[in-house]
Amino acid sequence: MATHTSTPVAEMGSSAEKSQKHQDALQDAELGHIGAHIGSSSASDLGKEETTQNGEEESIDYKTLTWWQAGVVMVAETVSLGILSLPSVVATLGLAPAIVVMVVLSFFSWYAGMVMGEFKAQYNWVENFGDAVEIMGRSIGCGPLFQEIFGWAQTIFLVFVMGSHILTWTICLNTLTNSAACTIVWGVVGLALFWACNLPRTLRAAGHYSFVSFASVFTAVLITMIDVGIEKPIGSTAIDVSRKVPFTSAFLGVANIAASFSGHSCFFNVLTEMKNPKDWPKALALLQISDTVLYIVASVVIYIFVGPDVPAPALSAAGSHVVRKVIWGIAIPTIVIGGVIYGHVAARYVFVRIFKDSKHLVKKTWLGNISWLGITALVWTIAWIIAQSIPVFNNLLGLMCALFASWFSFGIPGMLWLWMYYGEWFTSPKRILLFSINIGLVLVGFLLCVLGLWSAGEVISHDKGTAPWSCASNAAP
Repeated sequence: MATHTSTPVAEMGSSAEKSQKHQDALQDAELGHIGAHIGSSSASDLGKEETTQNGEEESIDYKTLTWWQAGVVMVAETVSLGILSLPSVVATLGLAPAIVVMVVLSFFSWYAGMVMGEFKAQYNWVENFGDAVEIMGRSIGCGPLFQEIFGWAQTIFLVFVMGSHILTWTICLNTLTNSAACTIVWGVVGLALFWACNLPRTLRAAGHYSFVSFASVFTAVLITMIDVGIEKPIGSTAIDVSRKVPFTSAFLGVANIAASFSGHSCFFNVLTEMKNPKDWPKALALLQISDTVLYIVASVVIYIFVGPDVPAPALSAAGSHVVRKVIWGIAIPTIVIGGVIYGHVAARYVFVRIFKDSKHLVKKTWLGNISWLGITALVWTIAWIIAQSIPVFNNLLGLMCALFASWFSFGIPGMLWLWMYYGEWFTSPKRILLFSINIGLVLVGFLLCVLGLWSAGEVISHDKGTAPWSCASNAAP
């Protein structure tokens, strides 16, 4: 396996200076691959190189996000669903274990994002995990196979997250309308709305309306905390610092916490659309500080006031039905915008794979535009089917984390670091420390996958809640 030692932008432990001879050899070894790969994976670079020489077609510039816009986009796509499940997770695990797990997984999540920034700095054509794992796979002759497996696995994960947004949308509409229509109908309405919002082919607008998304979820959660504080004073409900619960229920709670920090599937795409990728650490810090503080404060406060019966999603915890409707109405932007960001990344991957090495990737052509409409409609239809098939919010998040987030947010980033610094793991105390952290990332991913799948399967098989493909309301009573 080749050793890759060029200095990364966001390296947590800076390595010793490498000789110019080694850097030149590395560049020569990669030159052929860069030339072949750039046409299929780096739509952003193509968008800049291929100018409007043909006046009939308009080029698309994908480099549109400043660091703060990138950070807000990631906050919008990560916090929108993550915060809604955590109060019920605290009720399951108890206060102390839940807070410890949140802090630990927050650290691993942040560090995984830093590793992804390092990898992107060395291989700037990487747009997704398929591209990243393909680079590792080339050393054992499995590059194309790994790209197919992990690229499409990432897309499937994104579609599962989109399904969670449609499910949350149906809960919202049932709450606002007193279940005036069949839940399946509300799902179809959500499908149409999300699809319409996914018509733009870049994240340019997302950098602005993600502010609305963050304000939406922050305000909704704040009103929920105020309402439960008024309706249920401290001391009126039982509070457990720790609890004894069945292993499957406990680990499903851990998986839900991991899912709340699992925005990494979009990170490479956001990096690709940043104007200056060197600002990635600032964008990542904005995300990690925002979501960790909001998660801990909101989940602990809501649990303390509501007690063990706190519902999921947590916005239904408000005691007053009128206030509950106000909260869900305020939350509509975060439900929609967060889903649209995931929908954009999923559709973009399919679009790039179909139109690689063609002008349709970087120019607004008739075929490209029609294809984008069809691809976005297809991925949202699949997401709607998933939402109808797994209609319990926490169960869907737990299954989603076990199958995909375990690797994309934890396991694979750890493998990327181990691959980048293969042969240099023990060259200094800092490297030994980083080696230990990345082994921890891989172990966390493995345990979340294996134990999470078992726990989610057990809970889903015994769940007597809302039946799949049912018109029954899924709103809290």
